[in-house]
Order: sequence, then structure tokens, then C-alpha cells
Amino acid sequence: MEKWWLIDAEGKVLGRLASKTAQILMGKDNPEFVPWKDQGDFVVCINASKVVVTGKKEKDKLYKRYSGYPSGLKTTPLEKLRKEHPERIIYHAVHGMLPKNRLGRHMLKKLKVYPGPAHPHKAQSPVSLEV
Repeated sequence: MEKWWLIDAEGKVLGRLASKTAQILMGKDNPEFVPWKDQGDFVVCINASKVVVTGKKEKDKLYKRYSGYPSGLKTTPLEKLRKEHPERIIYHAVHGMLPKNRLGRHMLKKLKVYPGPAHPHKAQSPVSLEV
């Protein structure tokens, strides 16, 4: 049976939070871990807008996406992404730490990120986890 974990991102460093979240999603903390099966748990991450980055990343870090057309590269600084879609910061960091295949995309669906402290997963009774 899969568990639900609740992680509060307020004041946590982005990379450390993302690596622990990716470990849980992959199931690496389970004793029966095998790399070709999805045995990970669900993760609910709250307060995504209050996650911390070190150094000058707040102004210098860029998120890129490419449309496929000539000169279709769009870049968004972390500063702007935090104002508009703060949940995508954690989503992108965890996505980069998961396997790059169908299994990794399936694992990513178990990650639920919310910008504030409220979340709709109270019925699953997630267990609070300190990162």
C-alpha cells in the first residue's frame, strides 16, 4: 500500500528538498526497491512559494522551453516564475532527478505541489515528513 507524505517547503533549500522528494517518489527508501518498478509513495508539497535558493540563483537562474520553431526559445527567470507559478519551481527540480522514461513520468504524477499551506488531500491523511 502506498503512503502519502506531507512536506513543508517553507525555508527549505530547493535542491535538498527535491532530492529527498525524488527518493520517496522512486521508492529508494523502501527495502524492496528495484529500479524497474514504481514502488514509490505519494508526496504532497505545501508552501512552494517559500522555498529557498542559495547564492545568486534568484536573479540568475533561467527556466527554458523551446517551441520547436526557429527562434522559439523562451526563458523565464526564477524571480518571475516564483511570482506567477511557484509550484513549478519544485516540479522542475524533482522532474530533473527522476528517470527520463515512461516510468519517470508515471512517478512524477504522484507529486502534488501547492503554493500555499492548503491542500485537498486531507482524506488521504498524509504523514508529515521533516526534510
